[in-house]
Amino acid sequence: MTATPTSFPVKAVIFDWAGTMVDFGCTAPVRGLVEVFAGEGLDLSVAEARADMGKAKLDHLRAILADPGVKARWAAIKGAAAGEAEVLALYARLEPAMAAAAAQSAKLIPGAAQVAADLKALGVRIGSGTGYTRQMMAPILAAAAEQGYAPQAVVCAGETPSGRPAPLMAWKALIELDAWPAQACIKVDDAPVGIAEGKAAGCWTVGLAASGNEMGLDAAAYAALPDEERRARLDEAEKVLRAAGADFVIEDVSQLMPVVHEIARKISQRTAAS
Repeated sequence: MTATPTSFPVKAVIFDWAGTMVDFGCTAPVRGLVEVFAGEGLDLSVAEARADMGKAKLDHLRAILADPGVKARWAAIKGAAAGEAEVLALYARLEPAMAAAAAQSAKLIPGAAQVAADLKALGVRIGSGTGYTRQMMAPILAAAAEQGYAPQAVVCAGETPSGRPAPLMAWKALIELDAWPAQACIKVDDAPVGIAEGKAAGCWTVGLAASGNEMGLDAAAYAALPDEERRARLDEAEKVLRAAGADFVIEDVSQLMPVVHEIARKISQRTAAS
């Protein structure tokens, strides 16, 4: 029997996109960033591209160009450090590059559609937020819907005055969903900045250690890891996500529902005690 929207203690779940619901390994943003910097003659490393993953892409570019190593290499090539004009010029090229890369990596992570269906059956509202702009998200939204995932609210980069780690994107999603209080809602993300966003918003937070930016491997590469190395890398990813404020850490979204029920139990206990 389907629950009413107010009967289950968890009112809403807000999901990130790349590395959380689509694009196992969060590979598309890396490809887009590396491509755009290569066009400037600068060899951007994967680690440099991933360092500030989850931020709005304009903020992400600013963070990359402020990195001491990137800043020095840019100045050596261009004769001066990059200013805001260079950031905006890069961003103009990044949008189409990122949209193309994202469109190629819009496959749902296994279990994502089922989790969304399970949440819907409980009456839980489903929202989402992303560091992608609306333009970048267009092909992803269409592809996800075809695969059975269509969240009720989608908040994109640039649609709030401040991006992650500010809580505004999460709050905007909760407002659109009419879901409250925030402490009865969950933010699910693979990047520390997204976990920080959820904590700042007052939500429960669930980090994903295997499918996202902290692991940084596509599904095939992750599956091919030797058991000992996989465990060590998962442990390291969990440490990073816990440090950002994650209340729970799981490998990927397919493992979410037991955590949702555990959070629901804790919410019920708090309500009974108050």
